[in-house]
Amino acid sequence: MALSQSLQQKLLQKLSPQQIQLMKLLQVPTANLEERIKEELEENPALELDDQNHEEGGEEMVDEFSDNAETEFEEQSGSEDEYDNIDVSEYVQDGDDEVADYKTRDDNYPEEDNKQVPFKTEASFYETLLNQLGLLKLDEKQQKIAEQIVGSIDEDGYLRRETSAIVDDLAFRQNINATEEEVEEMVQRIQRFDPPGVAARDLQECLLLQLQRQKEEGKDVETAMQAIRKYFDEFTKKHYEKIQRGLAIDEDELKDVMQQIIRLNPKPGGNVGGINKAESYVVPDFFIFNNGGKLELTLNSRNAPELRISEGYRDMMKEYERGAKKDKRQKEAVLFIKQKIDAAKWFIDAIKQRQHTLLSTMTAIMNHQHDFFITGDETSLKPMILKDIAEKTGLDISTVSRVANSKFVQTEFGTYRLKFFFSESLSTESGEEVSTREVKKILSDLIEGESKKRPLSDERLTELLQEKGYNIARRTVAKYREQLNIPVARLRKEL
Repeated sequence: MALSQSLQQKLLQKLSPQQIQLMKLLQVPTANLEERIKEELEENPALELDDQNHEEGGEEMVDEFSDNAETEFEEQSGSEDEYDNIDVSEYVQDGDDEVADYKTRDDNYPEEDNKQVPFKTEASFYETLLNQLGLLKLDEKQQKIAEQIVGSIDEDGYLRRETSAIVDDLAFRQNINATEEEVEEMVQRIQRFDPPGVAARDLQECLLLQLQRQKEEGKDVETAMQAIRKYFDEFTKKHYEKIQRGLAIDEDELKDVMQQIIRLNPKPGGNVGGINKAESYVVPDFFIFNNGGKLELTLNSRNAPELRISEGYRDMMKEYERGAKKDKRQKEAVLFIKQKIDAAKWFIDAIKQRQHTLLSTMTAIMNHQHDFFITGDETSLKPMILKDIAEKTGLDISTVSRVANSKFVQTEFGTYRLKFFFSESLSTESGEEVSTREVKKILSDLIEGESKKRPLSDERLTELLQEKGYNIARRTVAKYREQLNIPVARLRKEL
């Protein structure tokens, strides 16, 4: 086998550790940034908050190089050249210099942005169920079965796991031999818990459980229960005529029955405690204020922590520089210190770069969608894709995407995810490019204003949009309707 040597040219792109760190920081929401910084502070003693007592911190840092740490340093590898060529000049500058003054807060951030965000303190959905479980008189085995069932209930309040699977879970995970009858009996007891409908296996059972609770409270819901038991499929497809014929009731009675069913909660777990994601609090990354027609953008001050290099670590570098005799242990220690200071500088730079990237991206979005931030009118949104903002900011499209997908802006009209402002374009009869967001808003308004007895078909919606000057196909209308989570005309029909 002959050996050969060849020359190849390859184009490779590699991210440095600092770039990777920045990309990760960009994805961190403002609400979690403080925790991320806290982690870095705990991992790197050369990094500290600017309002700490630096003298005490310096004394603590010196302790790291006491005799107890001697063995650790001697075990580290490093060449003599590496030790002899240590340059500490850039690490021992005075406190007023660039390294010492590694603050990331800008004087332009108003103090009033440092708002306290309220947090919900009520019991979660599962805590509510467990509290009710504590009111039952159960032996040890029943308690374990009940806890397994509650743990198997999903966040919407449904028990999606089969009874046989729960029996297996109890046997393999908790070494409890339970029968399907014992599990089913406990499921029925938990189905008596609040909120009504909890622990149902499907929507039909969920609605029946709620109607059964109303019946026990003295309400006349027997006809509604028959409708769900016998004609559930017709109900989901809104085939009201079949339900009316099957139950032998008139139109007014049918309306009453449908009203009783519509008032029921299809997701009993969704309105209890912290499980309701719709009620979760959002910490905005940006604030946009309309100051007499002039838009003012500020970054949430949580994004601008005051970080700096530890005074204690720089003092140790000064001591090393002043020392005449530099043995191997000292050189190993100072290399360790340099690594920690470099890591701290990289992190501070990444935080500053994060701020710059966020502001640059949001400024470009604000300028592009100026009319919307002035009026709050969704139809004034202009077509805008990631490439548009990337070109304006000089950032990579992937960087803009990271910011758009994970950040929020608070305006006088509400709080929006940045992703909301991005949309494709659609041409009008006059050749003007408009945002698909504008078309969706008009489509939503048309459906909202329709007669629910005769809802507009996709064909009719297409005609109405074309009459307004939008060149749009029926399949595109259907796609936009689905993106808006609006069902087809037949399912929007009401009595």
